[in-house]
Amino acid sequence: MKEVEYQEHFFPGTRQELLNKVKQSVKEKRYQHILGVEQTAVKLAEINQFDLEKASVAGLVHDYAKERTAAEFKVAIKQHQLDPDLLNWGNFIWHGVVGAEIIRDELRITDEEILNAVRRHTVGAVEMTTLDKLIYVADFVEPSRDFPDVEFARSLAYADLDQAVRFETKHTLQYLLNANQTVYPRAIDTYNQWVVKK
Repeated sequence: MKEVEYQEHFFPGTRQELLNKVKQSVKEKRYQHILGVEQTAVKLAEINQFDLEKASVAGLVHDYAKERTAAEFKVAIKQHQLDPDLLNWGNFIWHGVVGAEIIRDELRITDEEILNAVRRHTVGAVEMTTLDKLIYVADFVEPSRDFPDVEFARSLAYADLDQAVRFETKHTLQYLLNANQTVYPRAIDTYNQWVVKK
């Protein structure tokens, strides 16, 4: 992969320093996934003429808080005065929405577009920036992902980012429904916008 040199100070340090902090925050398997998401996000950024450094930083931090305890997330929800309804959810939602606040506090990343991409990477959003889409899709199709239709999802990702968002949103909702899982309301909003309305 083409290594991105950090120049623009989205993160106050070098890529290697960010890698070190991320590696300390998660187990090895998760770290390898994170590297795969960064690699995929940078490739997708090149195709979509988006800032490679920003894509790299967002890819590297998207799961930074994934392995925090429920107690840590609950403290962060209260400390940052986030929507109290978040207390009713779990890690799948917390590591994005609440994780963005942990990233701001611990990594001193303040770029709102990067933080929003972290917030939105699990369930998407009605309105998504190019960076939101890059991270949402890269997380779904990075090289270690293995599920039925993953190759189709990858080919879509590199051909048409919006179509890839649509496919992922539908696929994820179908998975949750088939598994009788509770669906976060914003995931339904994303589905209605990206799958039904398009």
